[in-house]
Amino acid sequence: MSDAINRILSRAAQARKDHRSADAIPDLLEAISLAQLAGMQLELARALTALGQIEHDLNQLDVARKHYEKALAIYRLLGDRLKLAHTVRHVADLHRQQGHVDQADSCYQEALTIYRGDPKTRPLDLANAIRGFALLKEKSGSTEQAMLLWQEAKELYATVGVPDGVAESSRRLALLAAER
Repeated sequence: MSDAINRILSRAAQARKDHRSADAIPDLLEAISLAQLAGMQLELARALTALGQIEHDLNQLDVARKHYEKALAIYRLLGDRLKLAHTVRHVADLHRQQGHVDQADSCYQEALTIYRGDPKTRPLDLANAIRGFALLKEKSGSTEQAMLLWQEAKELYATVGVPDGVAESSRRLALLAAER
């Protein structure tokens, strides 16, 4: 059953990569159903996360967040800290995009606490979480905190060779410095 679910998830990922996000939905619903029937919690969480990504792509933010939150509950039970942090970060991003400042703030703090406390954290994952938190702090007027976060994100993006991340961080830092 795991192989079948993995094939479906791969097919859905390819559809998303090919900018055919809507085409992935039936596959992901099938993967969710199969995982539920088989009691395969990890595969279920992966399918829910993938469906959350698709719904986010399609600007269905409430629906996307619900899928991520279901996956989040599973990752909490399974104890996979890095998958938990990654999913919490996506929930935080959705809350931020929807203007739910307090919920986004607590989710970013949780994700960053996990990432900073785990030596297996990939710098890009940490940078992406910091980026979202910086956007939140910037939007809420916490300029100094936003600048510190953007500087940290910039350094991490430079370390892993993500020029778009470095450029965005630099641009945001310049804008915030000009506003002071």
